Amino acid sequence: MVKRSCPSCGPEPGGEEKKGRGNPISVQLFPPELVEHIISFLPVRDVVALGQTCHYFHEVCDAEGVWRRICRKLSPRLREQGSGVRPWKRAAILNYTKGLYFQAFGGRRRCLSKSVAPQLAHGYRRFLPTKDHIFILDYSGTLFFLKNALVSSTLGQIQWKRACRYVVLCRGAKDFASDPRCDTVYRKYLYVLATREQLEVVGTTGSRVCDCVEVYLQSSGQRVFKMTFHHSMSFKQIVLVGQETQRALLLLTEEGKIYSLVVNETQLDQPRSYTVQLALRKVSRCLPHLRVACMASNQSSTLYITNEGGVYFEVHTPGVYRDLFGTLQAFDPLDQQMPLALSLPAKILFCALGYNHLGLVDEFGRIFMQGNNRYGQLGTGDKMDRGEPTQVHYLQHPIALWCGLNHSLVLSQGLDFSKELLGCGCGAGGRLPGWPKGSASFVKLHVKVPLCACSLCSTRECLYMLSSHDIEHHPAYRDLPASKVGGTAWACKEYLSQIHSCPTLQDRMEKMKEIVGWMPLLAAQKDFFWEALDMLQKAAGGVGQGPPTPES
Repeated sequence: MVKRSCPSCGPEPGGEEKKGRGNPISVQLFPPELVEHIISFLPVRDVVALGQTCHYFHEVCDAEGVWRRICRKLSPRLREQGSGVRPWKRAAILNYTKGLYFQAFGGRRRCLSKSVAPQLAHGYRRFLPTKDHIFILDYSGTLFFLKNALVSSTLGQIQWKRACRYVVLCRGAKDFASDPRCDTVYRKYLYVLATREQLEVVGTTGSRVCDCVEVYLQSSGQRVFKMTFHHSMSFKQIVLVGQETQRALLLLTEEGKIYSLVVNETQLDQPRSYTVQLALRKVSRCLPHLRVACMASNQSSTLYITNEGGVYFEVHTPGVYRDLFGTLQAFDPLDQQMPLALSLPAKILFCALGYNHLGLVDEFGRIFMQGNNRYGQLGTGDKMDRGEPTQVHYLQHPIALWCGLNHSLVLSQGLDFSKELLGCGCGAGGRLPGWPKGSASFVKLHVKVPLCACSLCSTRECLYMLSSHDIEHHPAYRDLPASKVGGTAWACKEYLSQIHSCPTLQDRMEKMKEIVGWMPLLAAQKDFFWEALDMLQKAAGGVGQGPPTPES
């Protein structure tokens, strides 16, 4: 019998009466290496639960030795533990929680399925579905090519299955991108930003590490083009913008500067070499003091988020500009790269960019939407366009945000750490499961969300969710200052004073209806309050009986 107690606590009370049983042994008498070895055989979920029982097991279960053994079992081919304060624990949890899930919109089976899991992958960092396949980048810089294929089922039937086989496309990858349109039919090529060793001078044995962009055919994984940059330039992100014949590659350096070059995609498969010009983007030329942290793009616009949380926009077509800002007053067709600053109340952490609408999440976890709202894709409860960022008051602290052609998705987490998927906009084609007619407000979708889901993407045929938990990287939202929280309380007091100043009960009812229209509520909630107030009015005799006296 093993007893979890301190050896100096003395014998167990009443132990003398228990005959036929041996003396209890404290687990603390065992060598720490033995305890760590025993605990490492437990599942990851049980190790975490055991560490929450007492202080002793918390220290033992949190030891790097335990997580090193667990990581070796989860990923036997992982040679290095990676980086971070707790490298082995981080690596073990990354590999334990990794997974790519998808749910097809069509067909009779509308349930969540899991793709094949590459054994060589060290967690999942990013993914991108293309026309025929899926690409996944792990935390060690390996890019995997997940293929759709015909497989044999348990009943001997041949069926088409998504992401059921995988191969390694390349190593040393930093980032990758494809055609930014929501329709995967246009994603013919995959652009990979990678690091490669290059010989310095012909005849010498030395080499230098240089960044390059390699272009692969998404259908076969064949490399068709490669461009190498000077060793002094180091990039961390790549996005695409523009048409196939004038495809602009935007590259973000480690110093926060944006460079761009233009290629013709229709000529990439032709065996020839030519030189392309790499130029500093106008946002970095006109605003040299800005350090860009990340980028997002679609076919005709680009969004930049700076280290200070500011947001700058490039819009290249008048139609998209009108949808986003409601006017063409400041649009200059001769200077489409001129960055436009968005006015926002706080620092922006991340964003999502659709065709003609966008979503922003600030440091307090608030969601702001802007742009075209024809299908209710902004989630504001109506179908009125917004020419400036508008807060969606009933949603806070999202994990991920995604904007498509005419609908939006939000991945949120409850107080019990359970995840749920919310959506708004057009529901045609099953893109909002459970809401075929769509919704002008964010509603809970009929999708079972994995516990560690961290990002999502939707195509015409399928909804994808990436599962991976990084213990060192998560949105750290701040608490809203008391002055801003107090504004809501002040508004409620003002509403009460207006209701109190009404002379009759019917006037108070009408004022209350008016106030409900002002408040940031869901459309269904507003309809409920208006209907309830109408019922109270009728019960008070306010219909067809003339205005009652104040005493009534």
